[in-house]
Amino acid sequence: MADDPVVILGGGLMGLAVAHQLARRGRQVTVLSRRRSEAAGFVAAGMLAPHAEGLSGTQLRFGQISLERAPGWVAQIEADSGLPCGLRSSGIVVPFQGATERDRYPTAAWGQPLNRAQLERELPGLAPQWSTGLLFAQDGQIDNRRLLMRALESACADRGVRFQEGLEVLALEQDGKHLQGARVRNAEGTEYTLDCSTAVLCSGAWSARLLSALPVFPVKGQMLSLQAPRGALKRVIFGPGTYLVPREDGLVVVGATSEPEAGFDEGLTPQGQRTLQDGIASLLPQAMDWPPMERWWGFRPCTPDEGPLLGASPITGLWLACGHHRNGVLMAGLTAELVADAVQQESPSQLNGELLGDFRWDRFEVGALSKNPD
Repeated sequence: MADDPVVILGGGLMGLAVAHQLARRGRQVTVLSRRRSEAAGFVAAGMLAPHAEGLSGTQLRFGQISLERAPGWVAQIEADSGLPCGLRSSGIVVPFQGATERDRYPTAAWGQPLNRAQLERELPGLAPQWSTGLLFAQDGQIDNRRLLMRALESACADRGVRFQEGLEVLALEQDGKHLQGARVRNAEGTEYTLDCSTAVLCSGAWSARLLSALPVFPVKGQMLSLQAPRGALKRVIFGPGTYLVPREDGLVVVGATSEPEAGFDEGLTPQGQRTLQDGIASLLPQAMDWPPMERWWGFRPCTPDEGPLLGASPITGLWLACGHHRNGVLMAGLTAELVADAVQQESPSQLNGELLGDFRWDRFEVGALSKNPD
């Protein structure tokens, strides 16, 4: 039913974005969250970087449209919350050791080539082995950890979204192929069934625990932040395996390790922290003298092609907004728009309909069948 209450399974960035968009369209929304602090939205660096990331194909198109629509999405959140989100068009520089490597980069056509002298002007103190680069002036960042998440929570509350924190979703309950409810456990350990016929699965790296048909798995990442002198770094540096993201107040976010073998193992590791330190030294040696402020970790929700799972699921009444891997902050606004269209059963524009089709949950099976018709 188009006017049923909607339950959002997951209180991270994606869950809040979808909840806010649905509430803006007049739906009654409840967000269930086990522990919001572990959500990827709190641990990501906040880059809006479809070009610097070197995306291609359908993911590049999705990322470019997301980047284009980001200011409008942020404006909605800031209008409803009265709080800033920290959106900045800071530009991102990708350094290379040679022109051949630079020119082969998947998104080179969207970047401005830089020689060594130009690199030094953009990134004073860049290590000497980087002889050339690409400046993606259109890419930017948002302060997700300190500003965006807080603003989204406030915007949701302003629109009447209800929150149930400390509630772990244990299983989905069905009547045939139709969603009937969710089996949950509260902070006191009591288990019960929460009736619902319309829900959105926004459980990030944990999504497959509720729906095993989804090919979503965790890729652990460790990060840290440094306090730089104000203005010491003005562009984001996106190096191989390491990036440095400067905030306006001088805080620099450094990430991130990629540890698919770690599963859901929590905590910092000496090897992971050494990897980050080595990355800093290889890019911007002077940053080794900047004092560390925080260290943390999180779990990226990954899929076989690193693209998200959006729209309908194998269960009627259950919708998907998960599996965004490294690009959840970039893609959250557009994801919320597309999924709200689907939940509302509104006819999407041709472009939005194509985007939903590109990221349907069973695209891996469809691809396999088309290659092996027997």
